[in-house]
Amino acid sequence: MSEAEEVDVVVVGLGPGGEHLAASLARAGLSVVGVDRRLVGGECPYFGCIPSKMMIRAADALAEARRVPVLGGDVDVRPDWTTVADRIRDEATDDWDDRVAVERLEKAGARFVRGEARLDGPRRVVVATADGDVALSARRGVVLNTGTEPAVPPIDGLAGTPYWTNRDAVRLRELPSSLVVLGGGAIGCELAQAFSRYGVEVSVVEAGERILGPEEPEASAVVAAALEAEGIAVRTGVGVREVAHDGAFRVGLADGTSLAAQALLVAAGRRTNLADVGLDTVGLDAGVRALDVDERMRVRGAEGLWAVGDITGKGAFTHMSMYQANVALRDLTGEDGPWADYRAVSRATFTDPEVGSVGLTEKQARDAGLHVGVGVTKLQESSRGWLHKAGNEGVIKVVADLDRGVLVGATAVGPSGGEIVGMLVTAIHAEVPLSTLRGMHFAYPTFHRAIETALSDVS
Repeated sequence: MSEAEEVDVVVVGLGPGGEHLAASLARAGLSVVGVDRRLVGGECPYFGCIPSKMMIRAADALAEARRVPVLGGDVDVRPDWTTVADRIRDEATDDWDDRVAVERLEKAGARFVRGEARLDGPRRVVVATADGDVALSARRGVVLNTGTEPAVPPIDGLAGTPYWTNRDAVRLRELPSSLVVLGGGAIGCELAQAFSRYGVEVSVVEAGERILGPEEPEASAVVAAALEAEGIAVRTGVGVREVAHDGAFRVGLADGTSLAAQALLVAAGRRTNLADVGLDTVGLDAGVRALDVDERMRVRGAEGLWAVGDITGKGAFTHMSMYQANVALRDLTGEDGPWADYRAVSRATFTDPEVGSVGLTEKQARDAGLHVGVGVTKLQESSRGWLHKAGNEGVIKVVADLDRGVLVGATAVGPSGGEIVGMLVTAIHAEVPLSTLRGMHFAYPTFHRAIETALSDVS
């Protein structure tokens, strides 16, 4: 291996945050090398957010068309998956080719190296490429953005079968007649509903007591009811004992029952890509699930090392990775903040009804010892919900710290739940007093007007 090439910053992992940071640092005049073993842009544009939301948008259009007879006419709805598959291939992923992303990065002034990167001591990285090892030395430091992979549980018989993860699901050209989804989290529920609306017979199996476990119980209940109303079988509180495949899948459950389907989607969460990045060479535990970072995104206990994205444990969301990348950018370029603040971390699950949430759940707030007040209202009981009629199921829940008189958490479930929650994100982040929120006027008749009702219910 040749002598290490000196640069200012090495960015390992070019998901949304890493790509943005590498390009921004290069535009700021620093010499930057960005490294990735997979596609530049990461999970989101090729296998996650973008293609899955194209699937969901199409499926939602079908569902809305099927509501026309309830509201005002007759329609003939004939699903065609080809349209969706073509759009994902051509518009979202360029047939899973990252050439445009690489060119964009290089145009910004960064150098790209494709290969497997590993730390080799403080501020040093060795990249195994198809043409041999490349050694890099970073004067300012190294940034890790190595992201996550689909987690595959050690279920008896699963290994070696042609099961899918989300990476396979978004590349489908033809749909199966039936599907079992292992995991009732956001990914599992979103894809289950999308496929069901295209005529696939779907069952969801969740080992936890309810689907969408991190969300409020009220949100889980609304979404579960909506899925079941569309013909999706939702099995909760039961684990998977074994999987067999002989032309079709048989999934044996812990309660002694079994499910049969043509296809199996494993949506059992994600695992961080940290095991093989050489953390031990910089004095860190190679077995950690997440890196401990300070408010500037510096990794505690490691000289010259920053981290952004899923591997920091602050939320496995594209918007969090981008947010943290901007924090690291300010630190690496000598700008004085603002630094990372996680009071109002928001997220959205794009089921129908959609779930938008921010901050603490009621349980988290109580576990934190806060003097909790809660307000809840059903969205269908609002004026807009009543007008909307078909597909109006939902709930708005706000969680307050009564001692400080501010909101610390909120959930909005319903049509555009992820948009409705936007006002509540601002209220929590800015610590707007409850008295101010209750004294506002809310446009009539809108879905977000139901927030006013939930606020009045806080006790």
